[in-house]
Amino acid sequence: MDALTTAAARALAAGDPLAALKYIALRDDAPALALRGIAMAQLGDLARAKELLANAARAFGSREPMAHARCNVAEAEIALVSRDLGRPMEGLGAARSTLEASGDLANAAHAGYLAARRLLLIGRLDEAERILDELDVGALPMTSRAGFELVAAGIAMRRIRAKSAREALVRAESAAAAIGNAALKAEVDRAVQAFEAPAARLVAGDRERLLRLEEVEALIASDTLVIDACRNAVRAKSTIVSLASRPVLFVLARLLGETWPEDASREELLVRAFRAREADESHRARLRVEIGRLREAIRPLAEIHATERGFVLEPYGPGAVAVLAPPVEDEHGEVLALLADGEAWSSSALALALDVSPRTVQRALDTLAENGKAEWFGQGRARRWIAVSVPGFPTSLLLPAIGVVG
Repeated sequence: MDALTTAAARALAAGDPLAALKYIALRDDAPALALRGIAMAQLGDLARAKELLANAARAFGSREPMAHARCNVAEAEIALVSRDLGRPMEGLGAARSTLEASGDLANAAHAGYLAARRLLLIGRLDEAERILDELDVGALPMTSRAGFELVAAGIAMRRIRAKSAREALVRAESAAAAIGNAALKAEVDRAVQAFEAPAARLVAGDRERLLRLEEVEALIASDTLVIDACRNAVRAKSTIVSLASRPVLFVLARLLGETWPEDASREELLVRAFRAREADESHRARLRVEIGRLREAIRPLAEIHATERGFVLEPYGPGAVAVLAPPVEDEHGEVLALLADGEAWSSSALALALDVSPRTVQRALDTLAENGKAEWFGQGRARRWIAVSVPGFPTSLLLPAIGVVG
């Protein structure tokens, strides 16, 4: 690079995009386009940044594979910030391999960190953790180390490992303080606040209270039989029975848990599970069938006994029964929990994160918009959704990971 592009690169590394633009704002060669794109990203004009980086990548072409790969990584980072988690980020693996082969270990490590962060956002915890384990943390740029620790903390929180999450957040705070970047410090502060906020609500008998993540961890490590309404599962220590694909069974299990140690009446069960306010014999027959299926499903954890007025849950051993519910239960609460991170999400990214169809997410977003809880801006593929007013303590900490119950 010539002296002007070198000076611009140093200004960007120091977090001064305006100074960088003074050197290269009027230039259209490939290195200048790339640096202008990064500067616009730092200034928050992501659409212009994306356009400039795409132009730079085309200008570099196949003749300069390392520079082309760096542009791809920068584009992927913009897509991550824009919550466009599909196609724009699919080239990260190839870019990372190119950078490693070219000896650019810092940018290769940064590409790996971005890939792990995307996988965390869409709930693929095993893959994200595998990438983090492979990364050479020492090769990461200083500005990426705080983000690396935030990903590690996010994985630990989703796996309900409070101690590991807290340790990673402390490291992230230290890294952000050493860098002195205000935006990065604010991001770390938001992660710490999310960790400290209530992660779930405990319902035991006629009592309710909010739980922080370490209290949730202690609960599921105890002898308590937990009816987990955050992940639609029944669990006792390490034994977990998922009912995520069997919603009627989970509704029955939850009501049995809420009424424990008393029995739940047949009328309550019929209303909750089948919305049958005027039950006939067909409803009662269906209830017997579904209770039988639930009894078989949770046999490793508890028994269900018939009583004169209904059914009662009887866990094995001396432990109690408790229901673990989200802090705030609302229609389309999972979508609202993701929007609560303060970022603008695409509907396709929400569908990826929740492992549902785009149409399902779109219906949820339309309902939230009608109720004044979400709003959109932009058109077509550029449309993004944000939360308007989220009541209580929405959290994505206990959303189920894709393919993982616990």
